Amino acid sequence: MFQPASLRREEVVQELTALRPEVIIVAAYGRILPPEVLAIPPQGVLNLHPSLLPKYRGPSPVAAALLAGESVTGVTIILMDQGMDTGPIVAQRQIPILPRETAGELTHRLFRSGADLLLEVLPTWRVGAITAVPQDEGQATSTRLYVKEDGEMDWSLPAVVLDRRLRAFYPWPGCYTHWEGKLLKVLEGVPVGDVSPQEGEAGQVVPLPRESGPLVAVVTGQGLLGLVKVQLEGRQTQAIEAFVRGYTRFLDACLPS
Repeated sequence: MFQPASLRREEVVQELTALRPEVIIVAAYGRILPPEVLAIPPQGVLNLHPSLLPKYRGPSPVAAALLAGESVTGVTIILMDQGMDTGPIVAQRQIPILPRETAGELTHRLFRSGADLLLEVLPTWRVGAITAVPQDEGQATSTRLYVKEDGEMDWSLPAVVLDRRLRAFYPWPGCYTHWEGKLLKVLEGVPVGDVSPQEGEAGQVVPLPRESGPLVAVVTGQGLLGLVKVQLEGRQTQAIEAFVRGYTRFLDACLPS
């Protein structure tokens, strides 16, 4: 595997050229290849992208699909050009998104499926039996890099939206709130509907009946988000039951929105 920090240095281009590759495969590299690199292999540079292009071009396709509430995503192999994930499509495969799947779990499944697809496609591509199809620019969407601040929980949002954010932002950038001047990571949660009266403002912590699943929830802009796993700043990850046993006053908290 060749993974240089930059492909714009002359010595790197020379090194790649000396290898005389018939085709170059790019996956999870995150950089636009310069024209001199794209021109090296006679059969082109193929890129494995974890979305059904032209949807979710750019650096965060898996998180974006989860944030949008998609039930299906997939992998796409494109013939790279000088744009950001804009090259013609060589092959695609749809993948269903599992109900509680996180970005980390889904990314792993997508790239495993993508590797299998590459093994199927490469022999046919090498003999010229596949015609790459241009992407429909009218259907194109783009994603951006997420930063730590994107993970702050806004309790005024609906519980289903916050649940998507928890899964989309795990493991990066992670979701968090603040309690008693400390950062409180929310590692896992689940919408629990209207199993308890929603008195109080968004961000209020409320107890739940045991049969509901989670024992603690937060009032949101619409519905309740049950807490499953949290981590207080400077402490280990805990199931919410253990956390509340150690911090009983948490049940009187109103978390900031």
